[in-house]
Amino acid sequence: MYPEIMVIPMREELTRAGIKETRTAEEIDAALAKPGTTMVVVNSICGCAAGKMRPGVRLAMQNSVLPDQSVTVFAGQDREATERARSYFEGQPPTSPAIAILRDGKLVYLMQRFVIEANTAQAIGQELARAFNEYCAKTTA
Repeated sequence: MYPEIMVIPMREELTRAGIKETRTAEEIDAALAKPGTTMVVVNSICGCAAGKMRPGVRLAMQNSVLPDQSVTVFAGQDREATERARSYFEGQPPTSPAIAILRDGKLVYLMQRFVIEANTAQAIGQELARAFNEYCAKTTA
């Protein structure tokens, strides 16, 4: 675990974009119990991947279609919350950072670390916006 003072700017980079920080398993469960779409951002201190992931997420949050709610956990800091969030990513290995979209608590999209590492912040933002359009758009009955 890193000293909290080191991770404050990394936490704030996402919360300033309107993403709610969750630090406990109960907060994750409560968020994912809500109907609709939820983006879960697994934040991390890793400079190589997370340093591109956070700006990419901020770019995607400017898209016209967004998840109903967005939450974040911090791997290596909020261990209980991170483990609980990952438990919803059934069948997927844990990676940090990662970005998931769940609908009614079920995983429909996951961008793992290897994808994040291989792309620029702009490409991450564009891909995430595409996923928002596909998985989070409201349908009319």
